[in-house]
Amino acid sequence: MSRHGDEQDRETGRTFAALPPARGRGFAQSWWGRAWLRALEDGALDGAAVKAGRRLARVGGVGAVTVRPGRVTAVVREPGGAAHRADVLVPELSEAQWGRFLDVTVEQAGHMAALLDGELPPLLVEDAAVGGLELLPGPGDLEPECGCGTWDHCGHTAALCHQMARLLDEDPFLLLLLRGRAKDAFLAELHVRSTAPSAFRAAGVDAAEAWAAGDILPTLPELPGLPQAPGTPPSLTAGTAPAPGIDPVALEHLAGRTAVEAYRLLAELLRPGPRDGTSLTAAQDAVRLACEAPCDAVVERLAEGSGRGREGWAAAVRAWRVGGPAALAVLDEEWQVDGVALARARAALETAWETDERPPFHRSANRWTVRGEEVQLRLGRDGRWWPYRDEAGCWLPAGGPDDDPATALAAARLGADPEAAEDV
Repeated sequence: MSRHGDEQDRETGRTFAALPPARGRGFAQSWWGRAWLRALEDGALDGAAVKAGRRLARVGGVGAVTVRPGRVTAVVREPGGAAHRADVLVPELSEAQWGRFLDVTVEQAGHMAALLDGELPPLLVEDAAVGGLELLPGPGDLEPECGCGTWDHCGHTAALCHQMARLLDEDPFLLLLLRGRAKDAFLAELHVRSTAPSAFRAAGVDAAEAWAAGDILPTLPELPGLPQAPGTPPSLTAGTAPAPGIDPVALEHLAGRTAVEAYRLLAELLRPGPRDGTSLTAAQDAVRLACEAPCDAVVERLAEGSGRGREGWAAAVRAWRVGGPAALAVLDEEWQVDGVALARARAALETAWETDERPPFHRSANRWTVRGEEVQLRLGRDGRWWPYRDEAGCWLPAGGPDDDPATALAAARLGADPEAAEDV
């Protein structure tokens, strides 16, 4: 039973009763819900349609939502106007892709534990993307169909996407259903895969053999292709006692995450076309490792080596869990907004609220703090707004980024001042 009303479980999909209006809150609190909305914003040709859809969803214009493989459907009614059936189509994963995704999931016990707890761990999505499996939709993946006749995203399909983000917040398994697997079926396959014996098969040619044959072979054999998944390091916690000063749990965790990062770098090198050349610094990688550390001792060692201090380390880990390297950069970096970037920021702030509802801001560099409140907006270099709030004298991220500063501010106010949140 859904907490928002009756929910019908069917073999082909699930139907959720209409959600109440979303006044005073952002549409997506989870990072995967925000990624869903970002796919809408990046893929829609008309930004005005996205804003119109946000307004429709905020006032409760979206009816019951049906989610099934490859499609989400609802009837969207304009205030005092006509109602239209809106559909958003999402590509389903093939059987081979599902097999690879299951393999990625069972490789890390933390992935399985998080899924069973109703969470979608960022590192699972990251590991799947390394293997070419994009679980979250990207630009162009949310294909609209609407009874109003608009060929691109309209206010009706955008409203449906915003409502779907709220549903995804509560149940990330709906994302798997859209990609082609119901929750029960996925968990059953996951159980079978996790209990089956694994096999490892090496690829390529022995280096010594290839060197010895150098005067026979005109060229060395071609490099092997990218393996289907990162390798799994041997267990370091079983068998003989560890050497003095060696923590087997920490070393095993580091080896596993290093294998994933090495696989990502190899995939980047083998990928045709230009590469962005981005890589994590040692300080960023320490935060990434801490987000899935197997025990507190490992986290403490990473924190000690970071030089951030206890409060700074906690803020960094929180930022990474909210949005990865981009969120960490917004936490650490204070930069001067000027020229075109400043003009765009001012325009966004002026149009996000009616004149008599616009909060009074004090700006310092890329940070806009609401006067008299412990909430703040930080502008990223990509033009998106990040919500922050003051918690015990420390500015901490309150959610992921949004193109709309009003939505970002609602996320910042949520939990900081419930009465203020109702005014957004």
